Amino acid sequence: MAKLIIVTRDGTEKQVEGRSGWSVMENIRDNGVDELLALCGGCCSCATCHVHVDEEWVDALPPVGPDEDDLLDSSDHRQSNSRLSCQIQFSDALDGLRVRIAPED
Repeated sequence: MAKLIIVTRDGTEKQVEGRSGWSVMENIRDNGVDELLALCGGCCSCATCHVHVDEEWVDALPPVGPDEDDLLDSSDHRQSNSRLSCQIQFSDALDGLRVRIAPED
């Protein structure tokens, strides 16, 4: 299985076995990281699964869609590497992906 590296808001790093076909949000949530709220359950309607993707991985991901872009605009913590983790499908090609949970808005 491919590895997913999750950095919490306090800087704690947790490496987990990511499940291909699941979103990054589902992989984070189901591996016991409670600070990622994901209130909408992955419907791309709330931005509570906002993460910052390590720069080396940004170009490996599909582009930000218009709905995701609009929701990220509502965050005070948006950066060039901001993504909604519900919109990133995890796969073996993303082995080693590292994301940091964005500060809460």
